Amino acid sequence: MKSDSVAVDVPAESSSAIKGKAPLLGLARDHTGSGGYKRGLSIFDFLLRLAAIVAALAAAATMGTSDETLPFFTQFLQFEASYDDLPTFQFFVVAIAIVAGYLVLSLPFSVVTIVRPLAVAPRLLLLVLDTAALALDTAAASAAAAIVYLAHNGNTNTNWLPICQQFGDFCQKTSGAVVSAFASVTFLAILVVISGVSLKRP
Repeated sequence: MKSDSVAVDVPAESSSAIKGKAPLLGLARDHTGSGGYKRGLSIFDFLLRLAAIVAALAAAATMGTSDETLPFFTQFLQFEASYDDLPTFQFFVVAIAIVAGYLVLSLPFSVVTIVRPLAVAPRLLLLVLDTAALALDTAAASAAAAIVYLAHNGNTNTNWLPICQQFGDFCQKTSGAVVSAFASVTFLAILVVISGVSLKRP
């Protein structure tokens, strides 16, 4: 008894077709890895923004409440030191408040980069605005630091006397505000670096 055998021809893929598919698989694998890397950077970016907000708000609030009146005064003369006596400190409060407000408004865009780690537009927007905020923050902190230095040490060439021996609380608050401002400058600088790296990496 003979059994009939049926032959089925299976078309074999050419080597060129196989070679054409391999790069696609590799591309998809690299694409997924890049997305995970950028999502990690975006989460770190979001946490840094929260830290920068806290530092900026602390700086503005500390400087804005720096006010001290000496216990001795006369009927016509009262010794008082306040941040609004110096235009530099006024600029500091306004500039740091603007930076803090921007950082709060930038949080939704940071969340977008977490949800869509491969999106380029929000990262580019954050890079540009973070750079502008960094410049404003640095200018305000540097100007205030110069005034705080004069308050502590004075300047013998111009006969500016140090006032921190009399206004100790005022100088302590202004110094703390400057330190907090430079902390926010550091956080913003790291944010700019992160945005630049995430845009450069494919």
